[in-house]
Amino acid sequence: MRRLVVEADGGSRGNPGPAAYGALVRDADTGEVLAEVAEAIGVATNNVAEYRGVLAGLRAAHDIAPDALVEARLDSKLVVEQMSGRWKIKNPDLRPLALEAQRVYPPASVTYTWVPRERNKHADELVNQALDGKPVGVASIVAAGDEDAASEPAGVAAQVASWSPELATPTTLILVRHGQTPMTAARRFSGSSVEGPPLDETGRAQAQRAAQMLAPSGAVAVVASPMLRTRQTAEAVAEGLGVEVRVDDGWREVDFGEWEGLTLQEITERYPEQVAEWYGSSSVRPPGGETLDEVARRVALARDKTVARHPGQAVVVVTHSMPVRSMMRMVLDAPPEAMYRLQPATGSVTELQIYPDGNTVISGFGQRP
Repeated sequence: MRRLVVEADGGSRGNPGPAAYGALVRDADTGEVLAEVAEAIGVATNNVAEYRGVLAGLRAAHDIAPDALVEARLDSKLVVEQMSGRWKIKNPDLRPLALEAQRVYPPASVTYTWVPRERNKHADELVNQALDGKPVGVASIVAAGDEDAASEPAGVAAQVASWSPELATPTTLILVRHGQTPMTAARRFSGSSVEGPPLDETGRAQAQRAAQMLAPSGAVAVVASPMLRTRQTAEAVAEGLGVEVRVDDGWREVDFGEWEGLTLQEITERYPEQVAEWYGSSSVRPPGGETLDEVARRVALARDKTVARHPGQAVVVVTHSMPVRSMMRMVLDAPPEAMYRLQPATGSVTELQIYPDGNTVISGFGQRP
């Protein structure tokens, strides 16, 4: 079983005041940094920021190895004691964050260790970077089975003041939504809980048109979600480029749980309260499924892994509707509800330019070959 270490911190300049969190994930055996996350969270207290850091670090670890044993190292005695169950959580602002953190991994998989502040400098630096509006670099983003991934730093999405064409060569991420299937044609929820369905005749034609469009793109790699429809689409594109298809689970569609295979009308009739909550919040999961927040986190990690492998090159990623929408929302820094105003058609192509400092430019959305 893989062992990971999460180092997390949070801080507020004013308490309450402008606040941010920072967290990183290390391989427990080698000490290698696998992921870094940091974010300014507006006005909050130190304790809220600390909890947000723990939550973000655990989520980043889960994206790398969901069955790992995790040691969370923090310099907040309060958070360590409360998350270990030895102290009660009396603050109503902290209880929801603690509960959410406890749900990331089974309780037996996570231990909490207090460390002095000088041993938590890396996470503290990430906090200050986020507060100062500076990009956060990923030292190495290597998940299990990705031992050959590039070790050069890759950009992580961050708020910056401006974009300049004088920046270094970007990585071109070409997102292709898979071709049509019988499920998409019938407007049925088709997620990632089952491998199928396959492309139908229209979907195969869409895949071929996408392949023809992208053949001159100069893309050096094709990455696909593990679903059958994306792999079939990716194989057509890869053949035109003369490359092999690499599968990455991070690009799979949202798991719709009990809603799999149903139309929106059927879901509304059977789950009226749940579907209303789902459309109202990205942190709500369909029964037995996953939240859109969870989708966004694993898509962001998959993006960073792809950029780390192919800095300054063009890469085709064959994925699904929700991952494409999640990417667009993150680039635009839009609220979660903006995802429902985006509709990439089956077989369509979206192109992003991702610069080394984290800046991302949309150069095309939903283009139909």
